[in-house]
Amino acid sequence: MARGKLRIYLGAAPGVGKTYAMLSEAHRRIERGTDCVVAFVEHHGRPRTEVMLHGLEEISRRELEYREALFTEMDVDAVLARRPQVALVDELAHTNIPGSRNTKRWQDVEELLAAGIDVVSSVNIQHLESLGDVVESITGVRQQETVPDELVRRADQIELVDMSPEALRRRMAHGNIYKPDKVDAALSNYFRPGNLTALRELALLWVADRVDEYLNQYRSEHRVSKIWGSRERIVVGLTGGPEGRTLIRRAARLAEKGAGGEVLAVYVTRSDGLTSASPKEVAVQRTLVEDLGGTFHQVVGDDVPAALLDFARGVNATQIVLGVSRRKSWQYVLGPGVGATVARDSGPDLDVHLITHDEAGKGRGLPVARGGRLGRSRILWGWFAGVAGPLLLTLLLTHVDADLGLTNDMLLFLTLTVAAALLGGLLPALASAAFGSMLLNWYFTPPVHRITIADPKNILALVIFVAVAVSVASVVDLAARRTHQAARLRAESEILSFLAGNVLRGETSLEELLERVRETFVMRSVALLERESDSAPWTVAGCVGPDAPTGRPEDADVDVPVGDHMALALCGRVLPAEDRRVLAAFAAQAAVVVDRRRLQEEADRSKVLAEANRMRTALLAAVSHDLRTPLAGIKAAVTSLRSEDVAWSEQDQAELLAGIEEGCDRLDHLIGNLLDMSRVQTGTVAPLIRDIDLDEVVPMSLAGVPEDGVELDIPETLPMVCVDKGLLERVVANVVENAVKYAPAEEPVLVSASVLGERVEVRVVDRGPGVPDEAKDRIFEPFQRYGDAPRGNGVGLGLAVARGFAEAMGGTLRAEDTPGGGLTMVLSLPTADSPQAVSDLSATTAS
Repeated sequence: MARGKLRIYLGAAPGVGKTYAMLSEAHRRIERGTDCVVAFVEHHGRPRTEVMLHGLEEISRRELEYREALFTEMDVDAVLARRPQVALVDELAHTNIPGSRNTKRWQDVEELLAAGIDVVSSVNIQHLESLGDVVESITGVRQQETVPDELVRRADQIELVDMSPEALRRRMAHGNIYKPDKVDAALSNYFRPGNLTALRELALLWVADRVDEYLNQYRSEHRVSKIWGSRERIVVGLTGGPEGRTLIRRAARLAEKGAGGEVLAVYVTRSDGLTSASPKEVAVQRTLVEDLGGTFHQVVGDDVPAALLDFARGVNATQIVLGVSRRKSWQYVLGPGVGATVARDSGPDLDVHLITHDEAGKGRGLPVARGGRLGRSRILWGWFAGVAGPLLLTLLLTHVDADLGLTNDMLLFLTLTVAAALLGGLLPALASAAFGSMLLNWYFTPPVHRITIADPKNILALVIFVAVAVSVASVVDLAARRTHQAARLRAESEILSFLAGNVLRGETSLEELLERVRETFVMRSVALLERESDSAPWTVAGCVGPDAPTGRPEDADVDVPVGDHMALALCGRVLPAEDRRVLAAFAAQAAVVVDRRRLQEEADRSKVLAEANRMRTALLAAVSHDLRTPLAGIKAAVTSLRSEDVAWSEQDQAELLAGIEEGCDRLDHLIGNLLDMSRVQTGTVAPLIRDIDLDEVVPMSLAGVPEDGVELDIPETLPMVCVDKGLLERVVANVVENAVKYAPAEEPVLVSASVLGERVEVRVVDRGPGVPDEAKDRIFEPFQRYGDAPRGNGVGLGLAVARGFAEAMGGTLRAEDTPGGGLTMVLSLPTADSPQAVSDLSATTAS
């Protein structure tokens, strides 16, 4: 059973006319013969709304008693038992009385939709769940009745019922919304001009976002490559800290202010593996940004600001969102921080937003050891602690009048050695041990200021000091290297897990995978090269980035072979050997993606062959039936005329000859349509584009239909259209003949034309039985006649040929419902002065 369709009337506030519009739609559908009932509509005592209920069938409500009071709710069981085509359900966000079938009315609507019943409903913008906080901040009232945004977004149609705040307040003052005793309170509280303006803006922005989704879908389906409107692309820099959630939400709000805004969250890791960020927090932030419609990216770079800016420029971003540093005040002596550096180096093409948050100024906590690759600044601090530290300690101990003893002096120097090992690794610690032992010998071991040592016990103490210092430094360095290895393996496992999951699910194209490689290893360009044999030249299977390698893989900075005849080539920098393990996994997955793409191409070719086979079968069926029928009539008439047993009168002979002529005309028409369809499918239609007046072409295309069957309304003031005259005649003739075939005899077909922007629309309107929405595209397929109706002659090619010729001229042909019943064919053509017409005319002239 097909799921029912949901249509929602969305308003900014009560009283804008949602229920009235919903009831008007019900009357229109009933006039078209649709079985429409009122499942639940509340008129709230508004006279004009109450009048609209007259003439509509209402389903009896269910009565429920709650707290010694009687309430009525929609009777879902009664609606399901009645099974109308369309049910009207008002106040989608309403909470049902306890004891009802469902807690919320939108859950009742879900049941009706699941049962195949179309639903027309209404809701105010303040009842959307995601906008609860915003509405409360505007009006000071928290909405208790809400509806999930996803339910409203899934609606097949959303119509905004709009009204200016001034007009709505006038309606309120005239008593058309609330009773007179409530008007003053409403106007001075909820219905203040500022509140209504803000709610109206919310509604308009929300619907605009929905319209943008429809527009993107339309552009994708119609392969529109021209950009329609500007687009904001916002990069969010994440550190893995808790402030990341605040940054993501703020970036999402910035993106919502522009059409087609996009959020890209970027987590920069150093080349030695993951940082001190919690993997769980990173996963939560990844989920959050994906839930908000953005994408999550992880890139590698030791210089975080540079990596962030490289990524932002690589994706053509317009804004960068960063959090205020978590550093404490004294930590700024170590450098300006990521935010200040990015803002300084961003240039005029990138806007940088620094967002405050609760973690600002609380410190970043103790850094974790990163192993052998400690970074330049940390190694410098290690050497400072190992060399300058003993000097400063010696200066302090020699100028303070306190005899701590040689043992305590050694412990102090040993502390500096351990600090040098923790900060800079093994070499600074060894230097600290050697330098510290020399200072201990010269300044603190009797005889002082001499290299010699008088007491043998002091010699043993210095030897033990050096041994302990070297041992501690070795253990600390070994632990740091093990930490580095663990962090790197963890980073590799996360990357490989993410990669394998996306590739296996088929969510990653080859270009996306190569872009992921470029981002992960911070390369300038990446290409996948392949060749058919060992002696064949290399060809590019896919590439991303500027100056991608196109020749031999050996010419790139890094190349990874994939089998015998494929290689992954990267340009930008030379990678260390340990990175090639992960890179090899990327290369293997790239080969899998290529194989899957080729299999998909083969499947598509098989689909084309299957479609051709279906067309061939349909053609044979058409030839066996529709072509044989006129041939049989012609043969019967000829046989009759040649018969010597019957003396035909002149009138009989004329009728037989007329039948032969009619049969020949039918054959000529059918064969012409078959040839035209073949030209359309093989792409051999070559239109001769010229500037033409519609009022000269349309009347000529109606020669094959009765004069009283068509009514023309083609204004002489219409601009000229840029089309092929012959093809346009065939399009209009086929569409009009189809309309006359199904239109009632007493209702002539209306052919009208009007201007819409840079296009002229020709509408062919009939009052026939119409076509359901799900069949509107199917009627343009070859050999299709809606409902297999035997009415009329033909093989079901007229509309298919018409659409093919229309698209060949740069136009479109679509089907719409006629208000009041019937079908309207809309032929849209470019005007002579439109950019599309100019380009088409230039191409025709050049050819």
